[in-house]
This record gives sequence, structure tokens and C-alpha cells, in this order.
Amino acid sequence: MGFFKNQFANVVEWEEFRDDMIFWKWSNHEVKKGSKLIIRSGQDAIFVNNGKIEGIFEDEGEFSIDSDIIPFLSTLKGFKFGFNSGMRVEVLFVNTKEFTVKWGTQNPILIPTPQLPGGMPIRANGTFNFKVNDYVTLIDKIAGMRNSYLVEDIKIRITSVLDQLLMKWISREGKDMFNLQANASDIAKGIREDLDMQIMDNGMTITGFQVMSFNYPKEIQDMITKTASHEMIGNLQKYQQVSMTDGISSGKVQGGGAASDMAGMMMGMNMANEMMKNINQNQKPPADKQQPAPAAPSSAEEHKKPNFCPNCGSKTEGANFCPNCGQKL
Repeated sequence: MGFFKNQFANVVEWEEFRDDMIFWKWSNHEVKKGSKLIIRSGQDAIFVNNGKIEGIFEDEGEFSIDSDIIPFLSTLKGFKFGFNSGMRVEVLFVNTKEFTVKWGTQNPILIPTPQLPGGMPIRANGTFNFKVNDYVTLIDKIAGMRNSYLVEDIKIRITSVLDQLLMKWISREGKDMFNLQANASDIAKGIREDLDMQIMDNGMTITGFQVMSFNYPKEIQDMITKTASHEMIGNLQKYQQVSMTDGISSGKVQGGGAASDMAGMMMGMNMANEMMKNINQNQKPPADKQQPAPAAPSSAEEHKKPNFCPNCGSKTEGANFCPNCGQKL
């Protein structure tokens, strides 16, 4: 009898476990007396009978079907194994971890902008996170018709609507079309809420959505980079100096030709001018240490009479007219 009993015993476990698999169904098997249920870390086991959940088991370990499982099943708790009979039931194993998926736009998204009548072609990439959160809905909408479900299936569904959502939230939140990264957090928050509505009817939820970068066409990116360089440098003269220095160091301006000589002369003149400006600024005394300007003469000094006549040279002794020639003093 013991020999035949062992022949009927089996093990209920996730036989094809994969990290990228959301759930896997143990089906078309008859659970025999003496069978074992094995639940590994990161898994939940759901017993399903006729499309209805009989019981959910979340603790990892090895359990006896006879004594540990059947007594807790909702409608099968009174089931008794016969000599040669078993219990036909489906067991859905669910991966309980949070999945992280990389995403990227399939095609450039044309965002309306006044600067470009045809729209700004933008690509974007990042990651999103999701997990299963509603077993009843998962079984009703997906597991009832499929034996397994992969992360790739969710990714396909998400990316099919992602371009439209990016256009919606970039247009709404992207105030500066040439600096979308500054609004990436608000854009991502709005997209996450919309994506959650897309997959919640499958028993899942979006737990995170991130925009890593926005990518512009090369011509637009070059213009943004050049504009940023001008703003960092501050003025055209310094930009020319830096550009010339970069040209010599990169080898674009080299040799003993006229271009190299002209470059060297321009750099020398610019450096000399800067040095002279610095010297003059250093030698100029501070405003609080400059010598005060001479005071203006008083009115008494302006009308002081001369001691000698400017016409004949005779001594005047403070008279208003020269006593010798009559010159007005």
C-alpha cells in the first residue's frame, strides 16, 4: 500500500520560475493525497476552482496538501481523498516582487512649439516600476485565459500609449521646450497617474515612473549647447578666445601657416590687453584713499588787490587805482 501511495503523491510548485514572469499557472494536474505545496520567497500561491479563488497562501515553505491546505480552502475544506481519487484544482503562482522596466520612445514625438511650425521632434527614455496588487482582477481579466504572463506583455501595453502620454504632459508641463529636463519630475508624475489607469484593470499598479533624459535632434542640441556656452562665458570676446584656444589644442589650427600665425597674434594681443587692464586696475588707488581735490578759492581771495601796479610797476599800497598811472586795480 505504501508503494502505491507514493506513486500518487506529487509536488505542487512553480516549475518554470523566471524573474521576468509575472505569474505561472499549475494546471491540468490532479492533486493527490500526500501531495506537497512548495512556496518560495517572492511567491504567493492561489488555489482556484472553477474560476473562483479558494485560498491565498503567502508564507514561504513546504506544506502538506492534506493537513495544511485543504482545511483552509473556502469551499473545498470538507474534501476527503479516496483510495484512488484526487482533487483537480488550479494553482496560480504569482511573482510578488516589484518589476523595473526600461522604456524609450518608438519614434520622435512632435511637440508643438512657436519656434518650429512643424513641431519639435523629441525622444525620451527612462524606467517604470509595477507590481501585482489585485489577485481577483488578475484572475478575472488575464489568468483565466492564460497560463503565464510576462513583463514583456506589460511593456508592450505601456509603450503603445506612452508616446501620446508624453506629448500630453510635455505640452502641459514643459514651459521651456529647450530645457525639458527641468520639468521632468512633473511630467513623470502625470504620466505615472495615466499609466496606472491603463493597467489597473489587469490587477496591477504603476509604483514608479522616471524620465532619465530628453533627446533633441542634433541641430537643436548643437544650438542649445552653443547658447549655453555663450551664457557661461559671458561675452563674445571671451568666446572667441576660448574657441581659438580649443582650435589650437585640438589641432584644427596648427602648423606655421597664416592661420596659425594670425591665431597666435590675436591670442597675444588679447592676453596683453587683459594684462594691461589688470595692471591699471591694480595701480589705481581705491576711491576712499584718493587725494581730495583742491578747494575752490574764496570770494575774498578772488578780489584781493595787488601790491604793485600791473601797468607801471608802482607800489599801490591797497589802493583801487594806481597812484602813478591811474590803472584800475
